[in-house]
Amino acid sequence: MKYLFAFLFLIVSSALYAQQAYWQQQVNFSIDVKLNDNDHTLDGFAKIEYINHSPDTLTYIWFHVWPNAYRTDRTAFSDQLLENGRTDFYFADAKDRGYINRLDFRVNNVLAKTEDHPQHIDIIKVVLPQPLAPGARAFITTPFHVQLPKNFSRGGHVGKSYQVTQWYPKPAVYDRNGWHPMPYLDQGEFYNNFGNYEVKITVPKSYVVLSTGELQNKEELEWLKQRSTPTPVVAAQKPVAKKTTAKKTVSKNPVVTTAPVQEETKTLLYKQTNVHDFAWFADKKYLVQFDTLQLKSGRIVNVFTAFTENNKAVWKNSVQMVKDAVVYRSNAVGEYPYTVVSAVEAKMGFPGGMEYPCITSITAMSSAQELESVIEHEVGHNWFQAMLASNERKYPWLDEGVNSYYDERFDKELSRYRDTTVKKKQLISFNAGEKLFLNSFEQWHLDQPMNTSADSLTEMNYGLIAYEKGADFMHLLEKKLGRTAFDAAMQFYFQQWKGKHPSPADLKLSLEQSSGQNLDQEFALLNKTGPLQPAPKKTLSIKPFAGVNNSSTNTLIVTPVLGINKYDGFMIGGALTNYTLEPRALQFIIAPMYATKSKELNGFARASYTLYPKRTFQRITVAVNALKFNTDNFTDTANQTFVTGFRKLSPTLKLVLKEDNPRSTRERFIQWKTFFISEDNLRFKSDTFPNGDRYTIINKETGSRYLNQLRFVIQDTRALYPYRGELMAEQAKDFVRLAFTGNYYFNYNERLGADIRFFAGKFMYLGDRTTSKVFATDPYHLNLSAPKGSEDYTYSNYFYGRSEQDGFAAQQMMMRDGGFKVRTDFLANKIGKTDNWLVAVNFSTDIPDQINILRLLPFTVPLKVYVDFGTYAEAWQPNAEGSRLLYNAGLQLSLLKNTINIYAPLLYSKPYKDYFQSTITEKRFLKNIAFTIDLQYLSLKKFDRRLPF
Repeated sequence: MKYLFAFLFLIVSSALYAQQAYWQQQVNFSIDVKLNDNDHTLDGFAKIEYINHSPDTLTYIWFHVWPNAYRTDRTAFSDQLLENGRTDFYFADAKDRGYINRLDFRVNNVLAKTEDHPQHIDIIKVVLPQPLAPGARAFITTPFHVQLPKNFSRGGHVGKSYQVTQWYPKPAVYDRNGWHPMPYLDQGEFYNNFGNYEVKITVPKSYVVLSTGELQNKEELEWLKQRSTPTPVVAAQKPVAKKTTAKKTVSKNPVVTTAPVQEETKTLLYKQTNVHDFAWFADKKYLVQFDTLQLKSGRIVNVFTAFTENNKAVWKNSVQMVKDAVVYRSNAVGEYPYTVVSAVEAKMGFPGGMEYPCITSITAMSSAQELESVIEHEVGHNWFQAMLASNERKYPWLDEGVNSYYDERFDKELSRYRDTTVKKKQLISFNAGEKLFLNSFEQWHLDQPMNTSADSLTEMNYGLIAYEKGADFMHLLEKKLGRTAFDAAMQFYFQQWKGKHPSPADLKLSLEQSSGQNLDQEFALLNKTGPLQPAPKKTLSIKPFAGVNNSSTNTLIVTPVLGINKYDGFMIGGALTNYTLEPRALQFIIAPMYATKSKELNGFARASYTLYPKRTFQRITVAVNALKFNTDNFTDTANQTFVTGFRKLSPTLKLVLKEDNPRSTRERFIQWKTFFISEDNLRFKSDTFPNGDRYTIINKETGSRYLNQLRFVIQDTRALYPYRGELMAEQAKDFVRLAFTGNYYFNYNERLGADIRFFAGKFMYLGDRTTSKVFATDPYHLNLSAPKGSEDYTYSNYFYGRSEQDGFAAQQMMMRDGGFKVRTDFLANKIGKTDNWLVAVNFSTDIPDQINILRLLPFTVPLKVYVDFGTYAEAWQPNAEGSRLLYNAGLQLSLLKNTINIYAPLLYSKPYKDYFQSTITEKRFLKNIAFTIDLQYLSLKKFDRRLPF
């Protein structure tokens, strides 16, 4: 018994020690700030009381000066935006960027030395003139000047609408794990010290201001409560003309002096205790709604919302939405502790919302349902991070995931504006879509552990892991404990840790202490990838048109398919497939189609099996493709039509290499394909009737061939300067063909840029070069001139009229080899065609809007200029005539993410000019226009770069 008593005493003592060992710093602020809305600047003075509750003596304090994240394009913020596919800040004008300066830190009235952070210009070290002992406090003061940036992220300004967030110098957190200096990021939120705030904000009098904290100005408070119509805009004063006189003459042109209108200002005082951040929003156009909310304890909370006239209809019930959010979280988790809560409409660098203590900012929403969802989530952050102030940068799921869990419960239990009729019409709801992508990323082994820091998560995983999987984890805990016990445990967690900095381990301990259950197995999942729970056994479901796999079914889809080409005409058929929005290892599609013109059965099919190893390879795919269509027709003198076509079978092995950094946008793969192709050809034989008349016998013959193809590709779809390199080796009966193609895109502003393509190829015969080999391998020869459909030797490109010689369909080409956009189809030996070697460079650039002749259209037309240069082996032979370097240049129109390109040649080398003059006698410009249709390059990644393929 005494041993049991000793054991229990040890456990209790350890628990008490753990509670006593916890400490956190206290940082109190008194700030006086003034807004200059002509220059979009802030001038302020901060008084900071830093209380050292740690057991350590501090010799310095790291400070965040986050407006400097907007100073240059070499900050962590700028780099991350580029990694996430955004170039708007990188190419921003200097006037749209921001900074903080005029800092002059003094500690206890003694000038303090500062040191730059070794990596980040938005972090500085303030060296304390005297060490700060445990239990001591330092009084730190500094003036500061902030140039507010255009709002690229969470804070700044849009015109004269101000979102003043992360705007003042503030100490980084020092906790039991040491210092946490961190640069400002767009993806990845905050970790701040708790303290008391007293902030004076001076703005022009016509601005409506909503802020963290309780407004102390009674007149302003009453004005806000009545603010349901916009304030009239103050008219600018007319400039006063002052005549200047000389001794003998009077100037006929008076000197006019103008000065910015100085509107009367007001100073607003806000106070708030025990918060870790302070944000405010100002706009002359804000309309305000106000109401009060009485909590169960009897406490009264002032509720404000602010929005513009344009969004008045969507925001008309916004106060009730805020009240619902506060009531729900108060009942489910713990009572809201502050006396004010606000939501404001504010533009940001991303759609959605952003939370701060007592206030949240929300971008324009399209419906009340959407607004309610965002308000509920952002107001909910007053619990999960404002009061339970976990390190959002290190553990984003601990606030976003937990908060999202309560979002899902709110949506089912209390939502007033959920439109169920809309959801029934949708193929898949937003929440189900998130779960679908999460399941897919888990299958692809592209997910990351939940305890991954925000800056290490991929852009897609930030939403899927921190929000969606975090919510799923909380549902798993609820299922383990039961709803009643879980709710009690979360309320216990809130009471234990409100106003503190909990970690995942603290959450675990609180839940275990409250419920009495061991959660080791569940919390171990935080450091693992893959599903939280084993997938259940699925049954088969057949659906028309489209479908989604879910937790209980595998879906087969039956859907109509259509097709068209010149020889088969319009084709209609059906497809049976298991391709759905959620992938599976074995996938297939079978799509037979009846051709209304050729009266034949055509179609395509594909089957693939994909493995997702955990090492070396991201995925390994074995596939086989089958294709059958017609490529030409011929009608003889007896009006009998002969149709010729092809059949293709192509087994494939593709190995995609795994990248070390999950955030990498680089992809490397090796692909082997073998093409087995059979083709129809017409054979014409002449004979003579007994009476001497001649006639022609036409026979359709079928030939077969094969081609082995090996490709190694390395590409990076990064937002800035993306590139692609492909090395390809092909081999067939009589030859080997080697080719390298490199592409590099040079951005020169946010939307426009230049693309450079380089090609080098070598053709080699197996054995001697003979006339029969030259003739048989002609489609495979390297080509400067634009290849036509008959030169698509693997049938990988879509051609409407693959064998046409004239007319619109004959103007279709494919991008291959030299990449020239001029055609010389009527020559037996096309200009620039070779069975030896070829080198070419292709350059295209967007035309700036200022000189784009199509800029007057009501929609954007991406017009480009292109230039091609190339040479080939025969041009360097001793007896070669003409220039060794060929060129062509013209205009290019790119549509549907470069899927369709239209080329209008304007300048070209003399051999091309001579050819056009001899073969095209009229409408030369129109007939020289060429176009490509590159359906084979369509992918989901082309429309959303966050998707893996």
